[in-house]
Amino acid sequence: MKPIMFAMVMVVSIYCSAQTGTSPALLQQGLIAQTQAVAQAQKSKDGDTLKRLLTDNFQQVGSEGKLHDKDDFTGDAKDGKLTDCTLYNFKFLSIDDDAAIVTYDAIIHMTEGDDLLAPRYQHFSDVWVKQGDQWRLRFQQATAKRPID
Repeated sequence: MKPIMFAMVMVVSIYCSAQTGTSPALLQQGLIAQTQAVAQAQKSKDGDTLKRLLTDNFQQVGSEGKLHDKDDFTGDAKDGKLTDCTLYNFKFLSIDDDAAIVTYDAIIHMTEGDDLLAPRYQHFSDVWVKQGDQWRLRFQQATAKRPID
């Protein structure tokens, strides 16, 4: 793992693991940082970091509507399918002490070059769960945004 990525993941992990009993605003900031770390790991083809950020039973519904497991998700990252992305318009919803949802919009750049298979504009919903003292991504759904949205 690249030193900068390792440092970023360590800071985010320490930050999020220390969120027990802290304010919702700090938890929100920590989980948004974790969300950005997932995207950064995808862009940098860092499957090892993704494995640490995702639960073992992670699932993703891709923008094409198909269900993907952790191996599919990390394999796509290692293959470099995501070349770049911009995440924005973050929203946070605390479910309880051990679960939260982070939603956001993204501009996606994929290697396929086909906007039908990899829509450029997407909306994401991430479900984060607390396992022990670490927050991990349990579920992600990507929804293609229509040109009129």
